[in-house]
Amino acid sequence: MAIANLRIQPRFPTWPVYLAGLLPALFYTYQIFYGDLGADPAKTLEHAMGEWALRFLILGLAITPLRRELGIGLLKYRRAIGLVAFLYVVLHLTVYLLLDQGLDWPAIWADIVKRPYITIGMAGFVLLLPLAVTSFNAAIRWVGGRNWNRLHKLVYPAVLAGAVHYVMLVKSWPVEPLVYLAIVVALLGWRVWRRA
Repeated sequence: MAIANLRIQPRFPTWPVYLAGLLPALFYTYQIFYGDLGADPAKTLEHAMGEWALRFLILGLAITPLRRELGIGLLKYRRAIGLVAFLYVVLHLTVYLLLDQGLDWPAIWADIVKRPYITIGMAGFVLLLPLAVTSFNAAIRWVGGRNWNRLHKLVYPAVLAGAVHYVMLVKSWPVEPLVYLAIVVALLGWRVWRRA
């Protein structure tokens, strides 16, 4: 049987996706209380939340290619995955604002203006914000299906911004951020190829 003819349709409800998505946050909460985050807990937590945000964003981006190319139907879980991803984006941003910068708004603004990786990261957050706000059925009815679909295409530049933010943040060329960026570019490239 050809791969394209396979159909894998998980039947479990969406709540286990939310529960599984919370596990990394619970793990790091445990580490906070037991002092296992190393010499700079704020930075460790900030980077961990950002990495998990990017992982879930990439997983959400991969759902359509997995369905069309491999017959793996995860579409019913995309909203849950997207909301979990946004949760980690918010946690990443909260740690930066509160623990890293101490809510020093002039310093935060200077960071956004002067540091390109912060600028790009903030741009990614701004792009994701309307997607999270309109992720519910009532919002789809209010905005309209076609407009909603157009709006949610903002996820593409948002995920790309997140991957670029990660690469620039590291200030060197380690493998992991480049792998994430390559996966994002491949998933976006697949969409361009499908439309060609």
